[in-house]
Amino acid sequence: MPLMVAPIAMQKMYHPEGEYVTARAASAAGTIMTLSSLATSTLEEVASTGPGIRFFQLYVYKDRSVALQLVRRAERAGFKAIVLTVDTPKLGRREADIKNRFVLPPHLALENFEGLDLGKIDRTNDSGLASDIAGQFDRSLNWKENAQDVKWLQTITGLPILLKGVLTAEDARLSVQAGAAGIIVSNHGARQLDYAPATITALEEVVKAVQGRILVFLDGGVRRGTDVFKALALGASAVFVPCLEVTLRRWRLEKNQRSYPLNFSASYFPLLGVLKR
Repeated sequence: MPLMVAPIAMQKMYHPEGEYVTARAASAAGTIMTLSSLATSTLEEVASTGPGIRFFQLYVYKDRSVALQLVRRAERAGFKAIVLTVDTPKLGRREADIKNRFVLPPHLALENFEGLDLGKIDRTNDSGLASDIAGQFDRSLNWKENAQDVKWLQTITGLPILLKGVLTAEDARLSVQAGAAGIIVSNHGARQLDYAPATITALEEVVKAVQGRILVFLDGGVRRGTDVFKALALGASAVFVPCLEVTLRRWRLEKNQRSYPLNFSASYFPLLGVLKR
């Protein structure tokens, strides 16, 4: 099945069990969950929910020891790949967060950063996320340093590294040169940069640029099963979706109604096939 769960931050804000529920749902559906660095549950807690293939989303931090600790914990917890977000060296101006003075409720925390002096949010600022956590992102990130960061990650882990946030052919080719195992075409939910292209618009040129050398996935804009087919037709190996239950229901309904002769087994795309072995 070419559907995977995208990294979604702070899931306990909309369900008391948060990432636990998502992990169990993904496992029951036989697909992959990607845990956000900004989760309200720890890597270890999510792993304890039971069997399942899981990826861990990581930012590039000023302090590389933060990334090292998180990657080591992901490995120990059985996560199977690192999703490195490369489109957020500086958090975009999220006007909705500023208008709403977004903060985490006092009973919640960014659990993976506890003990690293990164888990507390400034509740007096317009947007605690922007003022505190984003302040830890490496603003000097560019392709020269980005390639070095990918190489550095490859020295500390044998896990596949997927680069999330690529939207152009130029960046796609650089991703290949950097040694990434795959690309996730993503515009960060269209919240990171004004007038960013839709992911489905960017997908085709990225696929053409990599020339089959690495895997390409789509993240964002998937609202129904036919959107999945469009992405696959344009060359995506699979898509990431934020709302697994609703998307799965629509996917199955439309697939059954149209009787598409497609087999989306666990070995459908190479990375998942490798991980299943």
